[in-house]
Amino acid sequence: MEQRIAIYDTTLRDGAQAEGVSFSLEDKLRIARKLDEFGMDYIEAGWPGSNPKDIDLFERLKGMSFSHARVVAFGSTRRRDRKASDDDLVRMLLDAETPVVTVFGKSWDFHVTHALKAPLQANLDMIFDTIAYLVPRVDEVIFDAEH
Repeated sequence: MEQRIAIYDTTLRDGAQAEGVSFSLEDKLRIARKLDEFGMDYIEAGWPGSNPKDIDLFERLKGMSFSHARVVAFGSTRRRDRKASDDDLVRMLLDAETPVVTVFGKSWDFHVTHALKAPLQANLDMIFDTIAYLVPRVDEVIFDAEH
């Protein structure tokens, strides 16, 4: 069995959160091209719908092709009071039309019960339901287990 390490870059989302950093739309597109040239496997473009710049970025990325990298939309699991099919945050991930979606969810019981104020089973249900809904609709789903 062939083993391979894939490299996942978060510069366009996480890197843009650093103090004093503000990428323009053109900056983000140039960075994405360079990351592809470097041979990056995944380029996390951001959280669809989170701000006007990222809305424009995902629209522009739909018309671009990359020689190596796969563009990723990043977002949360469905909300506790909704089905994945009815959650606008999940819908925005699909509207981005990326081949890959990364969904983050809580993995630390303290954060589930105190930050989300949810029972542990409800958190697992949100994760499972979101991934089950996305899997047949995109090429690949990645789960990001955050604190």
